[in-house]
Amino acid sequence: MALSTLKARVIAATTEQPPADATVSALAEDTKRSVPAQLHTSAQVEGDEAADMALSWLEQYGDDFTKALPSHIDVKAFLSAVRASLPGLVHCTPASLRQALLTCARFGLVPDGRHAVIKREGKTAVFVPMAQGYVELMYRSGRVGSVHVGLIHEGDEWNYEPTAPAPLDFTHRPAVTKSKKDRGPVILAYAFCWMTSGARSQVIVLSREDAEEIRDEYSQAYRRAQESGKADSFWHTDFDKMWAKSALRRLHKVVPMSAELVALIAADEAGDAGQAQIVHAPTEEAHLQAEADDAHERAEESQNPEETRTRPVPRKRSQPRRKSSRQARKARKGAGR
Repeated sequence: MALSTLKARVIAATTEQPPADATVSALAEDTKRSVPAQLHTSAQVEGDEAADMALSWLEQYGDDFTKALPSHIDVKAFLSAVRASLPGLVHCTPASLRQALLTCARFGLVPDGRHAVIKREGKTAVFVPMAQGYVELMYRSGRVGSVHVGLIHEGDEWNYEPTAPAPLDFTHRPAVTKSKKDRGPVILAYAFCWMTSGARSQVIVLSREDAEEIRDEYSQAYRRAQESGKADSFWHTDFDKMWAKSALRRLHKVVPMSAELVALIAADEAGDAGQAQIVHAPTEEAHLQAEADDAHERAEESQNPEETRTRPVPRKRSQPRRKSSRQARKARKGAGR
């Protein structure tokens, strides 16, 4: 039976681990000898024997994925999406691949390239949520009515006037009738959302320079790829998508978020840093929800300044007056009687 809450999915049971020095392809060879051929005949038709064997090995843990996934995602659909990325993951360790997929499943995201990706870092498989995955979790908060994220090209019509009232402060009219060449290069990325209450969040606007600064300061995966000379991080291969994702991620300070979304950001950062993502699952749900509620309050107040309640100025706690040295001596004498 699938578990509906993230907390329940986080504590979903896992089974025995394979040897630490094994790889998925090596383990798949053992699976080929022990798992009946009819387990995945459809994949065998597609070809790529190594990926088919790896998928057969993963299918042995179908119960684990069923427990981790929310009820609206079928385990067969999840594994079908996994199949497309397996050829590039067969040299990962089985433990890391299984853990990355379980983490992805616990957030209720499908590794289809739009919502999430499972990426190889050496022999380690890493769960990477994409922009659409963040949008999906924003909707699940129940407080967000619509999310808008986009890229502005040089030939588009747009206006950004942060001092004007919403929604007059920002407009974007893509030049969809122009050719890609005439539309020009991307010059800005933006993200904002409308809440179910009718308020609109602050518009996050990032220039290319902003995106490069975020990449250089925060992305350890980018630095590792630079130092190795491979240039294979998402910042290298999909700069515009990471640019838009960065704008979307910056919304977390001004939009209502669930504990689940707070945990997704932590897992994303952990994967980029090369750390274990499982420890960033929301076991401290109350703390995460408090952060989410605080973000919601800021989002509401930032768009409704006239309705913002006046908060009292914090006052220092009154401290008891210290006794003089003469009073202290009298008190000690009285205590000794």
